[in-house]
Amino acid sequence: MQQTPRSQQRHDGLDSMVPFEMMSPSARKLRDIYALKPGAPLLHREFGYYCLEEWKKQGMPEDVPLEQLFHYDPPGRFDLQELGWTEAAFRPHFEEKVIEDRGDHELVQDRSGRHVLFFKGRRSGFMPTYVANPAKDWKTWEENCKWRLDPNTPVRLETLPQRMQQAQAKAAEGLLIGQRIIGGYMYLRSLFGPEELVYLFYDAPDLLQDCMQTWFHLADTVIARHQEYVTLDELFLSEDICYNHGPLISPDMMRDFLIPYYQQLIGNIRSRQRDKSRQLHIQVDTDGYAVPVIPIYQGIGMDVMSPFEVASGCDVVEIGKQFPNLVILGGIDKRVLAESKEAIDRMVERIIPPMKARGGYIPTCDHGVPAEVPYENYLHYRKRCVELGG
Repeated sequence: MQQTPRSQQRHDGLDSMVPFEMMSPSARKLRDIYALKPGAPLLHREFGYYCLEEWKKQGMPEDVPLEQLFHYDPPGRFDLQELGWTEAAFRPHFEEKVIEDRGDHELVQDRSGRHVLFFKGRRSGFMPTYVANPAKDWKTWEENCKWRLDPNTPVRLETLPQRMQQAQAKAAEGLLIGQRIIGGYMYLRSLFGPEELVYLFYDAPDLLQDCMQTWFHLADTVIARHQEYVTLDELFLSEDICYNHGPLISPDMMRDFLIPYYQQLIGNIRSRQRDKSRQLHIQVDTDGYAVPVIPIYQGIGMDVMSPFEVASGCDVVEIGKQFPNLVILGGIDKRVLAESKEAIDRMVERIIPPMKARGGYIPTCDHGVPAEVPYENYLHYRKRCVELGG
C-alpha cells in the first residue's frame, strides 16, 4: 500500500496527534482516562458476555444493538491483531478435527493443536477440559509449532494493506491504536499446558528460551511492519499469569523468561515510532489476584491493567489507592450482578464515585457476564453506571 508522504501527514494521528477537539467523543474520553484525569466522564463498555442466549429468553430485544440497549460508547481504541491472544499466533493453524467420540463428549483437536474435551455439539459458554498440548519437548516444538510462527509466512501479509488503511482512518479520528499480543506466559502455557510448563522451567530452560526468542522475533517483525503505517498508542499483553492466590510462576521466573523479551520489544517499538513524542501505554490482562505482579510489570512500563477479578481478592478502590498512577479496567463483581438490584446499588456506589474522582478507571465486569446474571439486573447495573459515571 502506498503511504502518504510525511509532509501531508501532519495532525492525522500518524506523525503527530490529532488535535483533541477534532477527536471522536469516545477517543477523547479514553485519552482522558488514560491520562488519569480526575473526574473525567467514564467510558461505557463491557468486557464480554456468556449470557446473551439466556437474556433473549428473558425478553431482551434481538433487533436492538447492544450499544444502544446498554448505553455503550463507540470504541475509543482500534486494535491491530495478527499476534495471538489466548492462543499462539500460528500460521497456518492446525487442522480442526474430532479425534474421538466419547458419548456425550468429543475429543477435538483445535486450531492451536490442543486436544480439548467438549460437550458434543457445544464448543462455547463453558470451560472445556484440555487433555494435551501441541508441544512436549524439543522435537514436538520444532515439528509441530516453531515453523508455524514464521513472521514471513505469506498468509500473514495478505490483508496488511486493508488493515493498515483501516488503522490509518481510525488514527485520523484520534482513536488509540493498540497492538494486541499474546503474552509470554500465556504463549508458553498454550504450547505446553500449565502443569507441564512449570516443570520445564527447571528441566528444559533452553527450550523455553528458544520458544521466547521465537515469540520475540515474530512479534518484533510484525509490529515493525505495522509501525511503517501507524504510530502505536498501546501494547496490550494477554497474560493470565495469576490465579486466586497470586502469580502462577515465581517473580524470578518472570524476570528470567519474560521480562527481558518484553523490555527489548518495547524498546524497539519506541525506537520505531513515527511520532516520537507519543506515549506508548502498556496494558496487561490477567485473571486472578494480580496485586503481587503489578510492581514487576510496572518495571517494563505497564500503566494499564485489567480485569481485576473480585472473587480472587481484587478491590479496585484499594488498588487504586495503592497504585495511583495505574489505569484500572474492570473490578465489577459478576456475582453481585446476579444477586439483587439493591446489592448492585451498594457495589457501584462504593466503587464508581471514588474511582471517577481519582481518574483512570473504566468499570466492566471482571470477566464475561455469565448467564446467571438476570437481564433486568444487568439493565439496572448499566443504568447506574450511566448515572454515576457521566
